[in-house]
Amino acid sequence: MTIQARLTFSSVLVMTAIVGVISVVDLGYEMESQYAATLERAKLLRDVTTHLVTDTLDRNRTTPWREALMTAPQLQNSLIEFGTASRAAFEIAICDTDNEIVLDSDPKRQGTNERPFPDFKPIVEGTNWLDKLRILGQKNNYYQLEQPLGPGGKTEINVRVVIYPPLIKNDIMPKLLKSADVALGSIAGAICITLLFSVIAFRPVGRLGRMVDRMTKGEYDPKDPIPVSRSGEDEFGIIASKVSLLGEKLRGAQYDFTDLRGNFERLMDELEDAVLIFGRDRRLIVASGAVEKFLGRARMDLPGSTLTEVFPPTTTLGLMLAQVAQTGHPIRNRRVPMTRGDGSEGFVALLSVDVAEPRGTGLLVRLRDPEATRQISRQLETAERLSAISQITSGVAHEVKNPLNAILMHVEVARMKLAGGDTSVEPQMEIIAREILRLDRVVKTFLDFTRPVELRLTEVPLDSFVRETVDLASPQAAAAGIHVSVEGDGEGATIRVDPDMMKQAILNIVVNGIQAMPNGGDLRVEWAAQREDAEIRISDTGMGIPPELRDKIFRLYYTTKAQGSGIGLAMTYRIVQLHDGTIDFVSEPGKGATFVMRLPVAV
Repeated sequence: MTIQARLTFSSVLVMTAIVGVISVVDLGYEMESQYAATLERAKLLRDVTTHLVTDTLDRNRTTPWREALMTAPQLQNSLIEFGTASRAAFEIAICDTDNEIVLDSDPKRQGTNERPFPDFKPIVEGTNWLDKLRILGQKNNYYQLEQPLGPGGKTEINVRVVIYPPLIKNDIMPKLLKSADVALGSIAGAICITLLFSVIAFRPVGRLGRMVDRMTKGEYDPKDPIPVSRSGEDEFGIIASKVSLLGEKLRGAQYDFTDLRGNFERLMDELEDAVLIFGRDRRLIVASGAVEKFLGRARMDLPGSTLTEVFPPTTTLGLMLAQVAQTGHPIRNRRVPMTRGDGSEGFVALLSVDVAEPRGTGLLVRLRDPEATRQISRQLETAERLSAISQITSGVAHEVKNPLNAILMHVEVARMKLAGGDTSVEPQMEIIAREILRLDRVVKTFLDFTRPVELRLTEVPLDSFVRETVDLASPQAAAAGIHVSVEGDGEGATIRVDPDMMKQAILNIVVNGIQAMPNGGDLRVEWAAQREDAEIRISDTGMGIPPELRDKIFRLYYTTKAQGSGIGLAMTYRIVQLHDGTIDFVSEPGKGATFVMRLPVAV
């Protein structure tokens, strides 16, 4: 198989796999969503029925509960209406402790005994979507949600909502089939588009391969030429022109070294970087690329010049190169001011210096325009922020879905009450109003979180900054019986941050560590500085983070605390990204967690 065929096949296979995985995940998510919605509706029916039973018993306190329920026609009618209107429930029953049905949405079943069915909640929350799909096709498998009632915690009545999964099959299957059709269409479309793109994109590779094969056999024949690019943007065209030129030279047996050198020099002149090579004696051997742009001198006048003549030691660039020549330590993308011909500093360039081995035999100096690097950085920053927004919106979607479901179900209950002549819909209206306020808070928090932030960057000493931040949480740690230690390496290092925002980011992690150790423990904060970045490590000896939660902890609104808001770690993640930094963590259950923040050091 040719390389062109292998590349085409690999591209099609990779694209098919990606689209296939995305489609399967989408199908699974649709299944999970339908089951979750059914569970929410069943919970609502159970809670509403429980409320009706409690209300009936409260109005008939002197009557035995069985008689009070059986002589309440409104309760019986409500059960029938709920069972008829709801697609989630097969049966709504009120049973005693011996499983005898006192009232039922199907009056014919009253007085019979019904054994308890498996709980529906573990099916929704504890099984994968394949198991859920299999359950849809199983007959005579019933599940229930149950609410026990009785004075003083003693159960006398059980309110049961019985769910029969095949009843919701008609709601789920059309959406699954539609998703499956879309998935198959996407896979087929991806295969066709990728195959077509690969054939077109890799065609020049095959043509270049044939040209090289003919050249190796001494049978060069320009019957299959590739048009030469004049814009400098077609890489294949540029390579093909060089191959064609080389083939013509070989066929005529007139290899002219001067012409080859001229072609090489012209190719090097197209580079936007300036590349200079100095020999053992620190004299310039080769100067190519945009030398005149960076040095303001003609490239042809430079060969043979010494390092100090090209880069005077009185300039910042000359001083840095002298240090590299003396120490032998390379430099990578260091920003340096460039001096104009009149001695004034005019612009900034990125300097990279490599030392040839064995040590001291030569220097390779490269000067680059930082604009290209900034463009790449902006693209990477945009990609990271899009990733962060994806995590944020997943949390927001979860927070919005729950109140919407509750509002929908209580509107449905109110509608059924009003249709039956019952105007006591105040509880439903209160719940709806409360859920609307909850939605308002969620949206406001999301808007505040995603609003652009203006950073007030200041250079601060890393050592004192970390210690001052940890000191703010020391009283809380002492009250919880937690020992706090702060250690650092890299005296004199500074970071360029917004002090207030970065303190908040660090405090969020420190406070989380304190709260993870309710019975006391050790909180260790360490920092270290290297050439290009600073590292802050915050470790606790708490219970750690379970593996199944590690992909969720930075999501907005996600929290495992009873009183938590789910905003702290998401805000920390955002602040670190705004400072062009990274945050990660390692954790072992039962042995605590360690969060690692990396920030650029001030240059």
